[in-house]
Amino acid sequence: MNTVTPLLQETKFASASVRRLSDEQKTALLNRLADVVLDNQKTILAENQKDLDAMPDADPKKDRLLLNEKRICDLAESLRVVAVLPDPSGKVLLEKTIEQGLQLRKLAVPLGVVGVIYESRPNVTLDVASLCLRSGNACVLKGGKEAHHSNLAIVALIHQVLTEFGVPEAAVSLMPPDRAVVNELLTATRYVDIIIPRGSDSLIQYVRQNSLVPTIETGAGVCHTYVERTADLEKARDMVVNAKVSRPSVCNSLDCVLVDQAIAGAFLPMLVADFTKWNVEVFADEEAYRILASAGYPALQPAQLSDFGREFLDYKCAIKVVGGLEEALSHIQTYSSRHSEAIVSRDPAAIDRFLNEVDAAAVYANASTRFTDGGVFGLGAEIGISTQKLHARGPFALEKLVTEKWVVVGDGQVRW
Repeated sequence: MNTVTPLLQETKFASASVRRLSDEQKTALLNRLADVVLDNQKTILAENQKDLDAMPDADPKKDRLLLNEKRICDLAESLRVVAVLPDPSGKVLLEKTIEQGLQLRKLAVPLGVVGVIYESRPNVTLDVASLCLRSGNACVLKGGKEAHHSNLAIVALIHQVLTEFGVPEAAVSLMPPDRAVVNELLTATRYVDIIIPRGSDSLIQYVRQNSLVPTIETGAGVCHTYVERTADLEKARDMVVNAKVSRPSVCNSLDCVLVDQAIAGAFLPMLVADFTKWNVEVFADEEAYRILASAGYPALQPAQLSDFGREFLDYKCAIKVVGGLEEALSHIQTYSSRHSEAIVSRDPAAIDRFLNEVDAAAVYANASTRFTDGGVFGLGAEIGISTQKLHARGPFALEKLVTEKWVVVGDGQVRW
């Protein structure tokens, strides 16, 4: 296997050039990149088609892989949004003079070199590059082989713009697609400052277990919606259907519906028409199965224990009837990946308890979990949704791509 150490060394060296860019230069660079992306849509789409042709139509990741004119226009717009967001690096977080006469400043500074490992989604290539460059970081991208043609085309455009601005191409480096290089990246403590895995739970767990570089977990989402007994059932139906079918291959899509026993007989048949339209396969507990079978739902399977806590990423979901809020909270605590969780209710006390007690990066009352997104939250874009508690939680975006640095200025002081 050829080593990727030289590439990592070059990226580390190039990070200094990114740090030297002024705020105005970063803004201009990203706006120029947006123009170049739009000007080269045909090239991107042609390369993306090569990747699509190699993936079976039945693979649920195909929607993640797909680029089209609208998605490319959205990516260009995201670049322009990030371009005008406040640069989080260089901010003075604290300033004071201590007793010994030393002047102290605590500054927000770039992380340095950000390594991101991701699957299927070529939009991540542009999102990560834009966020890293705006915050003064270099990045190493390890995309999956299924998106390699798309990623190569996008990175070539990024390199074109970096060259125009006098920044080494290595400031945004794309690693080879083969998995053999992953372990070298995970142990490159001299050259990479942080690793962010974005993708399946198996990918995230592998990185957690094997990385010597500090990691922030993003991606896996086992998301629940609890329909409480006082819910407006029509609104509940709309939210459940939206969370499941609007884009099932993404991490904020719905995986499990919890329905209060008091309204299960009325609510579950309301899902039949929409779920049938989208051919949603339902894995139902005993009571939910009985209700849905009586309502004539065709795509029905008895739920196994393994169906709860499962991230489907497809037109599939689990349904469980619960005895009330207490059981719903217990189920979520047991099976949640701590990504996004929702309650549909008109009971203020139930809503408050749910929002206060559920341990997740984003908790919702009377809204679809599909809103958990850096762009939707006004953050421009995201590297992923962090489900851990150190450094970043929720949309991992521009504001979190910095760390702290103490600057101390004296006049000959010594300490014995």
